[in-house]
Amino acid sequence: MSQHYDLLIRGGLLVDGTGAPAVSGDIAVRDGKIAALGEVSGSADRTLEADGCVVAPGFVDIHTHYDAQILWDRNLTVSPWHGVTSVVLGNCGFGVAPTRPEHREMILRVLENVEGMSLEALKAGLGNTDDWPFEQFSEYLDALEARGSAINVAVLVGHTPVRMYVMGEESTEREATEDEVAQMQALVADAVRAGGLGFSSSKAPPHVGYDGRPVPSRPASFGEFKALAASAASADGRVVQSALGPGLLFEELAEVQREIGVTVSWTALLGDAFGPDGHRNVLEMHRKFQADGVALVPQVACRPIQMEFQFATPFPLESLDLFAQVLKADHEGKKKIYRDPEFRRALKEEGDADLFTMSWERTTVSEYLPDPALEGRLLADIAAERGVDPIDLALDLALDTDLEARFRVSMMNYTESTVAELLQDPSVVLGLSDAGAHASQLCDAGFATHLLGHWVREKQTLSLEQAVYHLSARPADVFGISDRGRLLPGLAADIVIFDPDTVACGPLERVRDLPAGADRLIARAEGVRAVVVNGTLLRENGVDQLDADGALPGLLLRGGQAGAS
Repeated sequence: MSQHYDLLIRGGLLVDGTGAPAVSGDIAVRDGKIAALGEVSGSADRTLEADGCVVAPGFVDIHTHYDAQILWDRNLTVSPWHGVTSVVLGNCGFGVAPTRPEHREMILRVLENVEGMSLEALKAGLGNTDDWPFEQFSEYLDALEARGSAINVAVLVGHTPVRMYVMGEESTEREATEDEVAQMQALVADAVRAGGLGFSSSKAPPHVGYDGRPVPSRPASFGEFKALAASAASADGRVVQSALGPGLLFEELAEVQREIGVTVSWTALLGDAFGPDGHRNVLEMHRKFQADGVALVPQVACRPIQMEFQFATPFPLESLDLFAQVLKADHEGKKKIYRDPEFRRALKEEGDADLFTMSWERTTVSEYLPDPALEGRLLADIAAERGVDPIDLALDLALDTDLEARFRVSMMNYTESTVAELLQDPSVVLGLSDAGAHASQLCDAGFATHLLGHWVREKQTLSLEQAVYHLSARPADVFGISDRGRLLPGLAADIVIFDPDTVACGPLERVRDLPAGADRLIARAEGVRAVVVNGTLLRENGVDQLDADGALPGLLLRGGQAGAS
């Protein structure tokens, strides 16, 4: 008896996500799951021809910040354009739940500063702070599930909103008492039991919130971090994620992992952040940890970390003590500070010292409307031509444009040979797209198509099978997403079809499509033929196939799995 399917994908090169060699074949889909692989006979409601294309599991992005954007953009653009079918929200301790009504303005201002999100867009997108459809984390998950999404979503419970919920504004100022830690433990456990994927935090010095304050997770003691991580694990959390910082480095995270048992993944092992060869020592340390059974996994990125910024919101410089006054100042106050010769002198003396995020030598002018000929040129080259200091030049260009001029700095991961070593090491997991964050400053949501185009086709650093493993089974396994990441019968039919000869991440474009007309950077995908989510064709040849206001196929992955409670 001939079989009938919902969807048939015929004649593609199947790369199943496990690292196994590619094979030619078909895929049949029924009821949102993969029903058959190989040489499939039968009919289908819809057939996609995949001749000359690779058919792979939908890509899994474990490091996004779509926590707010998902509430106004159910399509989670731009991730699915690039074949991403599952995302993890709530990284680095950030999120919008749990949040008391009286703290909502503060939590938005934290996101504004540390994640480079437009406050006007956040307010317009989320609505009046009295009208949010959630307060508790469980209510947030319920709201996401009720609204629906184009792709699958898993959510970490973040240290910052949990801490602010218990401690209010003092969460940015001091360690917690024993009673406060106990309250936070209960919140984290409840959140994970409701379907949170795990717990996340940050001690990273660049994570500066409103008024120049550290984000709430940073003043927390190591004991508090351990207690909350243990709470998540005891409630069957799948993973703990954190950004490194003083008091929370490799040995501390390894200690936590040994005690709680679940995987700990940290952000981020980036090229050039540890010196020319320092990454090799870090890799060796983690290979030894893992050989000894310590599931401590560094996240790496496959693109240079480049950030566009304006001196109105100078994110790469905000960790400098010198910029504390800038963060507290209004627009005119910032301009006054930037004109001050003493401020300039101090900034020149600081130079690049203690700044792993900033280098004036690697800074280009990305937008200067009075003279577009400067755009794309290194600041240092222009300064040399004019016989001025690059810092003076940058501040003058900013002031000439009412702080509207934009600059782009290559902060880390710019040495290709180092990035190649990171990608080839078995101890790492690919992460740090930061999709949804720093929207006007960067767009690395296209990391998957960049990996396939640049590191597979152009550089031949990775095989096709290795790259797809990096994008699917590996991140799903590390983060405990158990029902996707591979092409196997019975697993979710999340599938991406792409042309290996043309797949690539397109150039950055600046658009104004956020709420309140705020701008962001986007990058379009090239060579992605089709994206299927839970058996439903979401995109074909770069065009959305579903009504954005209608039913969408993405599912909430409670505890890392669709349909789990």
